[in-house]
Amino acid sequence: MPDEARIASARLTERLPDRQYVGGEFRVGKGRERTIVSPRNGTVLTRIHDAASDDLDLAVQRAAAVQRGWRLAGPAVRASALRQAAARLREHIEELALIDALDCGNPINGMRFDVSLGATLVEYFAGIATEAKGETIPQAGGKLTYVAREPLGVVARMIAFNHPLLFAAAKMAAPLAAGNAVILKPSEETPLSALRMAEIIGDLFPEGLLSVLTGGSDLGAAICQHPGIAAVGLIGSVPTGKAVLREAADALKRTQLELGGKNALVICPDADVEAAIQGAVKGMNLGWTAGQSCGSTSRVLVHASHCDQVVKGIAEAFEKVRLGDPSEDGTEMGCLSTSRQYSKVVDYIDLARSEGAVLAAGGEPEGVPSQGFYVRPTLLADVTPEMRIAREEVFGPVLSVLAWTDEAEMLDIVNGLDVGLTASIWTRDLDTAMRLTDQIQSGYVWVNDSSDHYLGAPFGGMKNSGIGREECLAELLAYTEQKTVTIVPSQQPKRQS
Repeated sequence: MPDEARIASARLTERLPDRQYVGGEFRVGKGRERTIVSPRNGTVLTRIHDAASDDLDLAVQRAAAVQRGWRLAGPAVRASALRQAAARLREHIEELALIDALDCGNPINGMRFDVSLGATLVEYFAGIATEAKGETIPQAGGKLTYVAREPLGVVARMIAFNHPLLFAAAKMAAPLAAGNAVILKPSEETPLSALRMAEIIGDLFPEGLLSVLTGGSDLGAAICQHPGIAAVGLIGSVPTGKAVLREAADALKRTQLELGGKNALVICPDADVEAAIQGAVKGMNLGWTAGQSCGSTSRVLVHASHCDQVVKGIAEAFEKVRLGDPSEDGTEMGCLSTSRQYSKVVDYIDLARSEGAVLAAGGEPEGVPSQGFYVRPTLLADVTPEMRIAREEVFGPVLSVLAWTDEAEMLDIVNGLDVGLTASIWTRDLDTAMRLTDQIQSGYVWVNDSSDHYLGAPFGGMKNSGIGREECLAELLAYTEQKTVTIVPSQQPKRQS
């Protein structure tokens, strides 16, 4: 069945989204036309005219006009709308998961989880909408000083291609719960589920409060520079994060950045090796994003005493992964999302081998690019810290194994990069776990686990892996600012004799 027909069957409509959601209405964008192609087989899904500066201006204008009313409506009203939005997302889980499977190449089972998790995060922020609390400060003479939190106004969130619906839903939730208006920019490569989400939930909010605009780096720069936008949040690469900071600098915009990583999974001498092998495979997020995840633990640093066993175990597990059509239920790993990612991954594998790494599993593209951007899970052994494959983020299904004997040297390798998003430690000894978690420079560290996120647990990176924390109360508060007020009574209280 053609892709368009499958989507039409799932959602009982006749077409995929092809218009911008600008200030509460769908309209053809004034920017250039973009062809949206499925990475699974090259099929054209739809064509969209991107948003231009006029579209952005209108979205900001309408957002500003309704944001104050949204703020004054109070947290209970905001929470109710968000809970209804989450319920509608769950009602459309099959349709939205299929759109993402076709648009970004991730397997449909993983995309069902994404829709469910996105709805859960919307519900979470609805539940803590009342937690943007202030405080009072004791004063003498009947004076009252209090600190209140207010929303910033109109904010923008720009999201990556690897979790289109999850990020679209989750990243609108915190600023909306805090009382802001939101302009959402999905990746220009995978915009369809975000636009469909706007069709599904847009009427739950005041007209103009939420906009979804598609476009490339030119739209991103315009968002960062726009005087009517108070803050910009990004999920993306380190270079894109630096570009956002540069573009937003003149306006002193607030920024929230969740960026990339080259994350380490450390296997200690006393580890449960079989469990660690399973954790290393799980940590690559193959069945979720084909390894295209900023949190993937793509560097395994294993004690030399277990190196051969770990390489053998991971290689066997990688060879068993069922690669296939992302729209099929039996597929365990889909394809890479873009031709650029496909070329990048293939080039890194070739580079690693030229530098002396040994191919232990995978390594070859599955088929040809014209039939889809498929690359088997790839394991590289005998990797050394100086190799580029050990230092640079591939953002694909490529896992490197480095052997170590000295703990201090191992820590130098783990911390020797300018990123620090996640890490994983495998040990049976509590003292070892406590010592290593204290010394590893990463924003999130698992012990005897990998990959999992927990509701309300802050997620974000150290060093160049980002600014701020997400999926928690701190994300909500990041879209507020504090106002201090002191009230002096017109008549001072009389002193008691």
